[in-house]
Amino acid sequence: MEQITQQLQALAATKDRLAGLLDAVLAISGELELSEVLRRIVTTAMHLCDARYGALGVLDEEGRHLKQFITVGLSEQEYEALAGVDFPRGEGVLGLLIQNPEPLLLEDVTAHPASVGYPPGHPRMRSLLGVAISVRGEIYGDLYLAEHRDGRPFEHGDREVLTALASAAGIAIESAHLFEQVRGSAENFQRLLLPTLPDLSPYTAATVYRPATAPNRLGGDWYDALPLPDGALGVVIGDVCGHDLSAAAAMAQIRNMLRAIFYDRRKPLSDVLRQLDATLEAGTGSPTATALLARIEPGRRGWDVHWCSAGHLPPLVITPGGQAAYLSGEPGVPLAVDPALPRPDHRTGLPPGSTVVFFTDGLIEDPAHAIDEGLDALAELAAAHVALPVDELVKALADHGPGDGRDDLALLALRLPGQD
Repeated sequence: MEQITQQLQALAATKDRLAGLLDAVLAISGELELSEVLRRIVTTAMHLCDARYGALGVLDEEGRHLKQFITVGLSEQEYEALAGVDFPRGEGVLGLLIQNPEPLLLEDVTAHPASVGYPPGHPRMRSLLGVAISVRGEIYGDLYLAEHRDGRPFEHGDREVLTALASAAGIAIESAHLFEQVRGSAENFQRLLLPTLPDLSPYTAATVYRPATAPNRLGGDWYDALPLPDGALGVVIGDVCGHDLSAAAAMAQIRNMLRAIFYDRRKPLSDVLRQLDATLEAGTGSPTATALLARIEPGRRGWDVHWCSAGHLPPLVITPGGQAAYLSGEPGVPLAVDPALPRPDHRTGLPPGSTVVFFTDGLIEDPAHAIDEGLDALAELAAAHVALPVDELVKALADHGPGDGRDDLALLALRLPGQD
């Protein structure tokens, strides 16, 4: 009777372990970012085998040494003790898997002839379990576990579970690679849709575009600037709703339409946006988008700025003295909402040497903070860096802006000529 009970308990434990393995495979497969996939593989392996420490070594192009070593399980004190110590390159016991990619099960690492000892500060480890991870038939790296939490050595059952997990890990790594390739191609495509600014003399301009850091999020943010036939300068900033290739394609379509209408009509700007809205409605349909048009020309005491907004954030103006303020004025409705609704035109004068920053909401949005907090933080940041050349200014704003990076951003800064 006791033997039957033990067999039933072993069967139940095996069933639970298989269920855990299935859940682990699904969890790993759900990740898309390669760095997250690799870390998830290690943490999942540790959970399945109840290991105290885990690591994943990625092989270099020649397959002889480790070029990356991801560790999990070390305490803060253990990390501090290893500060300044290079990560393993695949010598000693860790190199056994590189030389022979068969599962490695050691009850006492220190007793193995290949053991070369631990560097100063390394936690003491005895039992070791390792398996190779292959991608498309090539060894990608090695997965290592050390020290059962209950102190016992790893067993053959642990080895079988880890080997099965390694097979699924190879597929997840390949999927992450493919995702990065597709996303990289899409981002390059999106960047190609954005214009290279022409010579805007006597103005000085610089731009930045940053894709979203969140996985699988492209966008429809864009900027544009064009000298108009009457000598004025036209500037556009816009954002198509959506985060995919469709949004990027719609952005290119709207940008090209707007450039043609703007060049032909020039003013009033509300009429330019009205004509764009009507053209979009007459076509095959377009997603909702925000846009802001500005027309800049010499004025009596400096520079005149005319602008009209289709639901877009206002530009930020920083004077040479470092005072920052947004161009206030009622925004109109976004594009593709109702072409019949009017949008107000605005006009103001700016002192020579001012810098006007046009941007999309990705620069300031953070779900943890109100939009007004983001606007205030951007104004403070821009005022502190206004003495920089415009190409350095836009980089500083993009690098340190209050946005959380989960949305793409477009940024165009225009410096007006000074007193000459």
